[in-house]
Amino acid sequence: MTAPALAHSTDLGRMYGRSLMDTPRVPSITTVISQQAASLDGWIGYMAATAVTQHPGLGGAVGNPGQLRTLVRESANAAEQYRDAAAARGDRVHHYCEQVSLRVLDRPHEFDAARAALAEHGEEKFADRFDEWWQQYQVTPIAPELTVWNESVGYAGTLDLVATIGGRLCLIDYKTKGTDRHGRVKGLDPRVVMQLVAGLKAEESIVDESAGTWEPWQYGADPILLGVAVGETEVLTLRANPDVLKYHWFKFCSLRRLWQASQEASEAGTPLLPIAPPAAPAAG
Repeated sequence: MTAPALAHSTDLGRMYGRSLMDTPRVPSITTVISQQAASLDGWIGYMAATAVTQHPGLGGAVGNPGQLRTLVRESANAAEQYRDAAAARGDRVHHYCEQVSLRVLDRPHEFDAARAALAEHGEEKFADRFDEWWQQYQVTPIAPELTVWNESVGYAGTLDLVATIGGRLCLIDYKTKGTDRHGRVKGLDPRVVMQLVAGLKAEESIVDESAGTWEPWQYGADPILLGVAVGETEVLTLRANPDVLKYHWFKFCSLRRLWQASQEASEAGTPLLPIAPPAAPAAG
């Protein structure tokens, strides 16, 4: 899945502008949510240790400090490599999901190429499970990959899909997930609720990104918010609890203020300045 044309990566994270020619000026929904710290130290250490124990050169490196240091350096990047591979896989799966919607809507699509790309990487089971989910839930797409804007709070983002399911309007976010030891798709991070409620609270949606034209948000009237975990063995569909949405909206707005404060602090000037010792007392 390619990044939305209106979105640009900057030192401030992913930012959106009002048109292709506009300077990016508001953070993306995911950039705002990323202000919530998530410690991965334990997982990073585990991935590095696992890479060492599974390294084919481990036997020959034992007893050789030089080779062992080389092996450790190579394994230290295991978590980063895994993250990048997972992100690329997620892009391919999201792209396929988008093409399914475009094909149903009889719009230009790359369905065959998207499925071929998954097959090339041995990931066609994600497409198979998604196709089963699509039929089971009888999804009727309205707008895939729809960019939205909230000027009042100051953010923008792209919704994976607006659709109807069972006659109800739904805002849907896909997450590509691995499989646990029991063969079940892994669950969703609760932060997906913030992502969905930020989409719900949009004020506008894009009409023409080249011209920078927008229209009032049409899909905020009591939709069902769905997080959809797409795995190789199954697809797990979870609804955001309506009773907690306001609290996750408040949390999102607080993180948006934190993002703003962080930018203002970084732009205010050098935070630490050198200082000389006091002058020695005059002799006397």
